[in-house]
Amino acid sequence: MELVKIVCAIIFPPVAAFLQVGFGKHFWINILLTILGIVPGMVHAVWIIVKNKS
Repeated sequence: MELVKIVCAIIFPPVAAFLQVGFGKHFWINILLTILGIVPGMVHAVWIIVKNKS
């Protein structure tokens, strides 16, 4: 399942952030980073997934 989330983080980072943390602060931070640039959003989404392994 982690691999699916990482692939999702590369394609559309906010979805991966939502799947990992829900509508928490990291989701909204990821939305902002994705708006500012896709690469920061990707990096943040992958970081969330790796940091918060369920």
